[in-house]
Amino acid sequence: MNEDILSRVDLFSTLSKKELQEIAKNCQERSFSAGSTIVSQGDTGVGLYVLKSGKVRIIQAQSPDGAEEVIGSASAGDVLGEMALLDEQPRSATVIAEEDVTALVLPVWEFRSILRSQSDIALKLLAVLSRRLRKAEAR
Repeated sequence: MNEDILSRVDLFSTLSKKELQEIAKNCQERSFSAGSTIVSQGDTGVGLYVLKSGKVRIIQAQSPDGAEEVIGSASAGDVLGEMALLDEQPRSATVIAEEDVTALVLPVWEFRSILRSQSDIALKLLAVLSRRLRKAEAR
């Protein structure tokens, strides 16, 4: 079932059912109550979050005085923090649960272990990232 949710994530959209099952078995389901902080800007990213239910608000500190600005929201089916799987940069925003949230969490160490053992997955993900980069450069 979780592989169906993962298949709708752009990053994983080109993976086979078997490859999605491999990733899904390494995900952990986590629950967050309304008002709780899921990730904090500046923290080290420990993985990717796929929202199964609920809604979150995404905020970012815009100035040294700590003033925050809402930069977006996300709900069931959306993904957060996928870049944490690929680089070691700190989180670029804070994510707060507006409602009770259930999410699949794919820890970075599990993801990297999968990539080391299954190079086909890595090649498919590189193709997706290359398309994203081309789109960004075209803008």
